[in-house]
Amino acid sequence: MKNIKDSITCIGKIINTHGIKGEVKVEPYTFDKNRFSKLKSVFVGDDLEEFFIKKVRVNDFVFLTFTGYENINDVFYLKGSEIYIRDEDRLELKEDQYYISDLIGKEVYDTDGVFIGLVKDILEYPANDIFIVESKDKEIYQIPGVKEFIKK
Repeated sequence: MKNIKDSITCIGKIINTHGIKGEVKVEPYTFDKNRFSKLKSVFVGDDLEEFFIKKVRVNDFVFLTFTGYENINDVFYLKGSEIYIRDEDRLELKEDQYYISDLIGKEVYDTDGVFIGLVKDILEYPANDIFIVESKDKEIYQIPGVKEFIKK
């Protein structure tokens, strides 16, 4: 039987509650914040508890209200939890776009085919992403996510 953790993608983090009617404030990890409006449910936290979406508001952040959780006391424990979706609910990406979760753990080679290390993390910045790569001897490389450094 396939483990649900093998078929989900993290798309945001609940950073706070908002108001007293059970709304949560979400920092989206996705390029399209409006994608939350297309979802029926999400999984939240380490236990991957499923929540059904009742209402979505979008501005700089995403605000969600879950069915059956219409009081601040019902959702306060979710603060700091990450939000996941089923992989089949992921958006189609354009060429040269990737989900960060798909890149973590991938092998990195130089242009001569020499193994450098594994992608451990990707830091997102306005100018470009930074790939954190760890070699076998635990040396850490920070590689800018631009075509001059990442060929393929």
